[in-house]
Amino acid sequence: MSWVGAVARLRRERVPGVLVTVVSVRGHAPRDAGAKMVVSADATWGTVGGGNLEETAVARARALLDAAAPETMTVALSDKARTEHGRQCCGGEVTLLLEPLPVVPAVAVFGVGHVGLELARLLARHDLELHLVDSRRDQLADERLACLADATAAVHVHHAPVPELVLGSVPRGTHVLVMTHDHAEDFAICDAALRCGHLGPVGLIGSAAKWARFRSGLLVEGHPPEAVDAITCPIGDPSIPGKEPAVVALSVAGALLREVAPVRR
Repeated sequence: MSWVGAVARLRRERVPGVLVTVVSVRGHAPRDAGAKMVVSADATWGTVGGGNLEETAVARARALLDAAAPETMTVALSDKARTEHGRQCCGGEVTLLLEPLPVVPAVAVFGVGHVGLELARLLARHDLELHLVDSRRDQLADERLACLADATAAVHVHHAPVPELVLGSVPRGTHVLVMTHDHAEDFAICDAALRCGHLGPVGLIGSAAKWARFRSGLLVEGHPPEAVDAITCPIGDPSIPGKEPAVVALSVAGALLREVAPVRR
């Protein structure tokens, strides 16, 4: 598999990795500048030259799987430059760039009405997995979602007459935002989310009065108080006033983007 395919596979399977690139060479070296290798916790794809150079690079790359910032390293290929992996005496010197490839955040928006669509437009500009779920097919029509055509995010659209069933297919750690057109749907999604063991934070749009009713109902369904109280309601940044859909979406996006960070394993 090429390094391009390896990067795509790691992203698709939500596995962290590191892209290693030969950025400069002095003297003799086994690969020229531009050679690339991809490293995960238990596999590698491509090569930057083999031998001591590559073993050193792989070890350092695996130490960076949980890092956010790239770094460079220079390896001397000399019989006087011994490392724990031995010597490599080509006579040159190689500088490598190691770029972490983190697992991007995943967000599921349940309800793509006025606020949901405005929120999707904001979140789509960020590097994340964005799941849009609605029980109404017309809310997910191609022409309505055309504004997301140039999205940076990987956008997944789910038409689901029983929307809470989608919770079982979203990635581990997904942030769930519940804002459907129907309070009964909202309740069913919150109830189902509390029964899942793989989700991240859950947020519910609505007033304090709505949350009081939902909290009481979720307790009746048998959920422990600490689990119910982990749901955030209302959602958004209270310092951003206004009830227009675009303003509410901006408030919700701002609060969410302060929370999300690349998923580490």
